[in-house]
Amino acid sequence: MKTTINQVDKYLDQEVRIGAWLANKRSSGKIAFLQLRDGTGFIQGVVVKSDVDEETFTKAKALTQETSVYVTGTIVEDTRSPFGYEMQVKQLDIIDESVDFPITPKEHGTEFLMDHRHLWLRSKRQHAVMKIRNEIIRATYQFFSDEGFIKIDPPILTGSAAEGTTELFHTKYFDEEAYLSQSGQLYMEAAAMAFGKVFSFGPTFRAEKSKTRRHLIEFWMIEPEMAFVEHEESLVIQENYVSYLAQSVLKNCSLELNTLDRDIDKLANVTAPFPRITYDQAIDLLKEKGFNDIQWGEDFGAPHETAIAESFDKPVFITHYPANIKAFYMKPDPKRPEVVLCADLIAPEGYGEIIGGSQRIDDLALMKQRYQEHGLAGDAYQWYLELRQYGSVPHSGFGLGLERTVAWFAGVEHVRETIPFPRLLNRLYP
Repeated sequence: MKTTINQVDKYLDQEVRIGAWLANKRSSGKIAFLQLRDGTGFIQGVVVKSDVDEETFTKAKALTQETSVYVTGTIVEDTRSPFGYEMQVKQLDIIDESVDFPITPKEHGTEFLMDHRHLWLRSKRQHAVMKIRNEIIRATYQFFSDEGFIKIDPPILTGSAAEGTTELFHTKYFDEEAYLSQSGQLYMEAAAMAFGKVFSFGPTFRAEKSKTRRHLIEFWMIEPEMAFVEHEESLVIQENYVSYLAQSVLKNCSLELNTLDRDIDKLANVTAPFPRITYDQAIDLLKEKGFNDIQWGEDFGAPHETAIAESFDKPVFITHYPANIKAFYMKPDPKRPEVVLCADLIAPEGYGEIIGGSQRIDDLALMKQRYQEHGLAGDAYQWYLELRQYGSVPHSGFGLGLERTVAWFAGVEHVRETIPFPRLLNRLYP
């Protein structure tokens, strides 16, 4: 019976055949232990000299790292293994021999591993991170489907910028100027006016010359927009969504979290509701923690976000930022127009901002004023202005950065490990 590693629990005490690669091996005089992977998981294959013919045992001892094989054997329980099963190998058929695989079990430098990212992805650690990423994506679709959202795909090539043009990749679109999208949000607002509750999931690009562990040049965003939803209701949806993701990863990725030595108690604590503080309160908190130079009206950097997060045992919303440090489309607080109805969700453990969101301006006159203040006159933004002209309604939205969320849930330090092929300031290969 041909199967895959993640399905072997269905074939206990039965003989199966699996196509796999040799991740590692060790052997004694009479037994060879083969660490096998097939893309769905990892399993140990045990080759006992007395149980197989001489040719099979010779093959097993001579196998090189990443050689591809068909392995036939019986599935048995193994309580010592985190996976819970192993294979008693009876037959080995070599598909293709791997010679001098460059990533060995020894320590390698980061640049070396990044140069060999196409091969590094095969490792047990990277496999675990990608499985957690996949679970977050799966759970995202499930959550928004259950909540009545429709997925809409915004364009990647745009003629306008969501938050200004200083961090955009510029290109020619035949005879016009164009940009790689830094956010699908503006288009999702248009979609929300047509479908009520929508979300997008796609790549975004920021030409930001940053080398921090939180930044990528190309990354993926989940961006919901919701008609007839105001600021407070949006916060509830955000915390429920993040809680759902955390619990889904805990439930469905226990083996991967164990592989990464993740402290699951911290993830288990990611349950709604989350604490909320205003920007004003955050400023006071930072001053109490020794950040005496921070002034009202300044944006927060990574050290500020980490210090704030350390004061809470869950992710924390920081709300009501000053209008002059936030995007032009955010709705001012009617009770205090110098701040906007927005929130950043700050993850614990130093992972920083996971979500940025706000209630959007729905008043045509105010949006025209914002256009003038930000120099957005011209045809490129006319369509966005018209959303306030033809049946405007209160609406809100947010964006969740996938890679930062993966890093947080997986407990890895740098976002370069949370995307299959990272694009960094000085890296476009492989």
